[in-house]
Amino acid sequence: MNTQRILAHFQESAELKLKSGQLLAQPISNAIELMFNALSNGNKILACGNGGSAGDAQHFAAELVGRFERERFPLPAISLSCDTSIITAVGNDYSFNQIFSKQVQALGQAGDILLAISTSGNSANVLAAAEAALEREMRVVALTGKDGGKLGALLTEADVHINVQHSRTARIQEVHLVAIHSICDGIDVALFGEEDAS
Repeated sequence: MNTQRILAHFQESAELKLKSGQLLAQPISNAIELMFNALSNGNKILACGNGGSAGDAQHFAAELVGRFERERFPLPAISLSCDTSIITAVGNDYSFNQIFSKQVQALGQAGDILLAISTSGNSANVLAAAEAALEREMRVVALTGKDGGKLGALLTEADVHINVQHSRTARIQEVHLVAIHSICDGIDVALFGEEDAS
């Protein structure tokens, strides 16, 4: 295969990350503050998404329950894309669009956070989860792409929208991962203070 095509992926990814950093630093900072405050008050974070975004939701929950880059006590985070019995039961008995919202209704409480991930911003089951979260007086941190879609339009001023303004799903997901790592680092810094990067 032509290595130029491979290099073009790296180039495009790097350029988008640098551009997005300037646009997203403040929303990411707002998300860190929202999540840290929730965790400090004994609340939890639920996370959901489809496909690669489901993987990102699981990755985020793993970083909080396990650890990110330094040892600390486990933090309460749950990925809603992991329980196949719940997903298949709700998908079969109700609708695939309710696989996350049913879990938000069962597990979510006022003061909790929903991390809603959708590269298009239009995933029906993620939208339903966000609606259920808002009904339960939870706050939503949305990771989207393109123009933010219906999910971006659903959010209130108390929520946080991290929107990667790009058309390619792969590039959006790559920036989402940097955002997730930045949030995890920010939560650790809020808990323990700065430490030298090594």
